[in-house]
Amino acid sequence: MTSHHSKSNSLSCAEFQEQLPDLFAANPAGITENPTLHEHLTTCENCSALVRDLQYIADQARQLLQPTHEPSDNVWKRIQQGIEAEGQDYAVKSGEK
Repeated sequence: MTSHHSKSNSLSCAEFQEQLPDLFAANPAGITENPTLHEHLTTCENCSALVRDLQYIADQARQLLQPTHEPSDNVWKRIQQGIEAEGQDYAVKSGEK
């Protein structure tokens, strides 16, 4: 028994693109791990370019969300002092000591 892909088993561009949001949300690498999707990518330059563009955009977005540096200890001290000052102000206003 030989295995071959007939035209009826291949995806149209619309069918492929319809699956992209779920695949990117679940696992961008899953696109190339799925044989049917991989086959479409190897035969369709438009969808292949679309996936490359989407992967680039996703990579750039992830980089934007990564902090470029850690805040200094001074920042954390100021935050703590602000919280403590608000607590003291609340205690004074509510009559607590």
